[in-house]
Amino acid sequence: MFEKIVIANRGEIALRIQRACREMGIRTVAVHSEADRTLKHVLLADESVCIGPAPSAHSYLNVPAVISAAEVTDAQAIHPGYGFLSENADFAEQVETSGFVFIGPSPDTIRTMGDKVAAIKAMQKAGVPCVPGSDGPLGDNPDANLHTARRIGYPIIIKAAGGGGGRGMRVVHTEATLLDSISLTRSESRAAFGNDTVYMEKYLENPRHIEIQVLSDTHGNAIYLGERDCSMQRRHQKVLEEAPAPGLTEGQRRFIGERCAQACRDMGYRGAGTFEFLYENGEFYFIEMNTRLQVEHPVTEMITGVDIVREQIRIAAGEPLSFRQEDIVLRGHALECRINAEDPDNFMPSPGTINVYHTPGGIGVRIDSHVYSGYTVPPYYDSMIGKLITFGNSRESALARMRTALDEMVVEGIKTNIPLQQQLCEDPAFVAGGTNIHYLEKKLGL
Repeated sequence: MFEKIVIANRGEIALRIQRACREMGIRTVAVHSEADRTLKHVLLADESVCIGPAPSAHSYLNVPAVISAAEVTDAQAIHPGYGFLSENADFAEQVETSGFVFIGPSPDTIRTMGDKVAAIKAMQKAGVPCVPGSDGPLGDNPDANLHTARRIGYPIIIKAAGGGGGRGMRVVHTEATLLDSISLTRSESRAAFGNDTVYMEKYLENPRHIEIQVLSDTHGNAIYLGERDCSMQRRHQKVLEEAPAPGLTEGQRRFIGERCAQACRDMGYRGAGTFEFLYENGEFYFIEMNTRLQVEHPVTEMITGVDIVREQIRIAAGEPLSFRQEDIVLRGHALECRINAEDPDNFMPSPGTINVYHTPGGIGVRIDSHVYSGYTVPPYYDSMIGKLITFGNSRESALARMRTALDEMVVEGIKTNIPLQQQLCEDPAFVAGGTNIHYLEKKLGL
């Protein structure tokens, strides 16, 4: 097992990783920007190294600085968390060539899954159901592209192979706009991702977003930890997540979970990962795989009892999984509300000093947050300041606890989206369960 790990991230996920390390007896090195000297995990770390000024391009995305921090502190491994460098194959490769362990998949796997066309091909080979589409990149032949769209059936969506997070996508409803849409998406993709490869898929009108959490070690073992429903989204950004997904049967869970686990074994996947699907009319359609820890991993931990970060570290150290598939039993229900420093009406970021901070408590309540009274939320990074998670023996119990917890939570000095989360937890459609990915935007009039 590692003696010392560099945590190459910030905020609540850095603190989450640090807690797992401390429980495992592993020393931690917190790398941070000049703006983040007072982050909680920096203050609690065994060692800390400033790696640059506030802008992330000069600090958290500065690969030589992160690797140098590992060198000067004699660390053995680097945990990237999520965001920043977590799915950067070049970074993972440089970590390994520099003699350190990257706590995540191999660089080749990250590259394959980062290219949406290559990822779809890999999933089709493994028998994972995919959205009907072009089955590869679109060429320059207009007639061939028109024929492909007719075969799939409108509406269709043009996607950038190197895109993600809702960027590089364009919905096309009629043949008249298809060719111009392909050209525009190519141009945007080239500018945003340095790759103008695009592909075509059937556009599902009212799907849910359901994802499967997997763990896979270097000994040929792979398991799935059930699913999460992440359909409550705004502009492709998740707002509220839950596990398990309302209305999904055990048979459906087993069907899609076994295929995801087999796909991990087929491609020699290493670590934690998430297969993301659109789900409509009882059918799953693969859209992408995230080769990292997810923001919403706590809801899976709550219903399975598995510490996903601990397993990530163990796998990276070459140890086998702590669990077999038959050991995984889903119990109860969990919800997660992302708490953001933003105006709940117009979603504008609200950085500033938190004057009063009081967290909720009680049975089945968990808060993952790096902030505290007197902490100043900087304007340079993502607006999320914490995650409020509740667990109950039933969805109704978890939801009741979430309402109580949101009412108890106090954050003064900045604006937060707590009022929006309170509205969602009282919303009749959400309470009933099974809302689609467009529901929140329609509710907000976006």
